[in-house]
Amino acid sequence: MSTRSPVTTVCMALVLGFSNAASAGGDATPAVLAEQQTVDSSRLFPIWSASRDIPTMQAIYRRGSQSEGGLAGNCPPQTVAHTDASFTGGSYIVQGGFAEQEIAAVSFTVPAAAFPMRLDMTEMIFATSNAAVQTTTKWSILVWEGNPSGTPKYEFSSDAKILPHIVLPPGTSGVNVQFLIDPQDPEQMYLDDNGTQTFSIGYRIDDHNNQTQNPCVTAPPSASNAFPTTDVSGLAQSSRNWLYLLNCGAFGCGVGWKTFAQLPSLCRPSGDWVMRATYTPLQCAPAQGACCVGTNCTLSTQADCQSVGGTYRGDGSICSSTICLPQGNNACCFAATGGCVSLSYQSCLSAGGIPGPEGSACATYTCFPTGACCLPDGSCIGPVSPSACSAQGGNYRGNDSVCAQQNCPPPQGAACFPNGFCLILSQADATAAGASWKGAGTTCADGNGNGTADVCEGRPGDVNGDNVVNGTDLSSLLAAWGTNVPAADFNNDGTVNGTDLTTLLANWG
Repeated sequence: MSTRSPVTTVCMALVLGFSNAASAGGDATPAVLAEQQTVDSSRLFPIWSASRDIPTMQAIYRRGSQSEGGLAGNCPPQTVAHTDASFTGGSYIVQGGFAEQEIAAVSFTVPAAAFPMRLDMTEMIFATSNAAVQTTTKWSILVWEGNPSGTPKYEFSSDAKILPHIVLPPGTSGVNVQFLIDPQDPEQMYLDDNGTQTFSIGYRIDDHNNQTQNPCVTAPPSASNAFPTTDVSGLAQSSRNWLYLLNCGAFGCGVGWKTFAQLPSLCRPSGDWVMRATYTPLQCAPAQGACCVGTNCTLSTQADCQSVGGTYRGDGSICSSTICLPQGNNACCFAATGGCVSLSYQSCLSAGGIPGPEGSACATYTCFPTGACCLPDGSCIGPVSPSACSAQGGNYRGNDSVCAQQNCPPPQGAACFPNGFCLILSQADATAAGASWKGAGTTCADGNGNGTADVCEGRPGDVNGDNVVNGTDLSSLLAAWGTNVPAADFNNDGTVNGTDLTTLLANWG
């Protein structure tokens, strides 16, 4: 999931069924229900799967020495998840582009009273789709205090001795991988609050059954590997689902830890990871939950919430996933007509409208704002909506603004001076300063740490700056033929032409 292929690929979206699995990793019978093909430039292979029965593989870590068990406390266990998918059967999306050493993770923010806690169990569903062979996947579970970054507090890896590998039969099948430490083991997983009231769990694929080539160029074959899954109901927690990405340079979707919200749209899964955790607080206190007073949300006990006239949303509920409904009538917008009616929040939703914010009135509220949008390349489009502008990486210039009155800033990029020094400048400023402009959006990053920006030390003919002149650079040069794209205009004569092609071929390889 970390990369995009340099060539256009055909992504298969399959609706599949597997059911009546006899045991964990047991046989399952595939039944293709529907098939749809779409063409995309991403390496992702979203595969839709449906199952009436998902077996469970319990991976129980036992050190060998047992006693009366870990510190338990008298608190009831709590289960947290962002997904609404079932862990025993249902519909899932298999994330077929997931590569070795990439990590699927989720972070959970819980009431402060939950800490310190004992993490009792983690779960995630892995699946195959029309696999031609039996697949064996080596995996690890990782646990952090706070968001997933740096060294995890706990890490355990499958070894086929203490922890089993994920083994799935040919065909279409799935398994719920449950990880827990033997309850009789005194060394359980204990977590403290690092100040964020958050903990995170992640599953990493250490070794695919068959990763044939560099995943930055070719995705692991979907017919001979198992992959983690997301749900089909849509992405509910974009800032709490995480992905650790391989470094694939210009063809990647980013490097290192990214939330789904930080991923480019072509790389972003459409649902939440099918993952959950069960924990037990070690110090019981009066139960807390989200308390709505008007549109404001705070954590409190049920008694405290009711004492201030609030609406208590249940024990263990949190404000980050709670919507406190506006009170009274507010502006309600209707897309079909562009009109506005004053309605309550629930009446607006029931009528198919779009509720305005608390206190909004039709006389002063703009239902569907549009205006000018300055794009990263310095051009202006519009009128467009703020969301449409943001989707193109643009800067929305305000409601009812027009391009004729806008002075959009020129695009910025890396400018390389003859001595190797690098600055972020516009093309005009770079030319005036005698520097070589490397194109809009390029940076002065020094990935190899040698003191010179990577983009300023590329080889002649290297369009994408990866220090290798190959077919990818040739494709980029031909796509820019006849234009003035700086990265492909090696002699800086203002046009990508045969002279630049000659330079590229002379430095091939």
